[in-house]
Amino acid sequence: MDVHRKGSHSAVQGQEQWFTGSVRMDPVIGAEPPGRPGSAIVTFQPGARTNWHTHPLGQLLIITEGRGRAQSEGGPVVELLPGDVVWFAAGERHWHGAAPDAAMTHIAVHAALDGRTVDWEGPVADHDYLAEPERSGG
Repeated sequence: MDVHRKGSHSAVQGQEQWFTGSVRMDPVIGAEPPGRPGSAIVTFQPGARTNWHTHPLGQLLIITEGRGRAQSEGGPVVELLPGDVVWFAAGERHWHGAAPDAAMTHIAVHAALDGRTVDWEGPVADHDYLAEPERSGG
């Protein structure tokens, strides 16, 4: 058993090459091989979002605070609220982040494949990010 106490991992700012706006990441766990899970609590300030990206084994998001948005390639922008849970399948191109006028926090869980958890791409265009979101039931 390996217990990680609250505050035992330092928060980091989201790197500009992967995010637009102010993003704080608080690591939760990164399992050592042969374990695969990794997770972080991620807080996006209003207007902040990830770049387009994929995960080799998928990604789970659990929205804990605020109001956010997400989109899979070719799909609508979807509004996210506390308690919503999002699953992005392996290789599904997507982005996620805060609403333009509200912050959003989620727990992100993903697994590593050959040590890799994410493949980053370019930024989300403002006209895509600012599209009117849908409130989806799933």
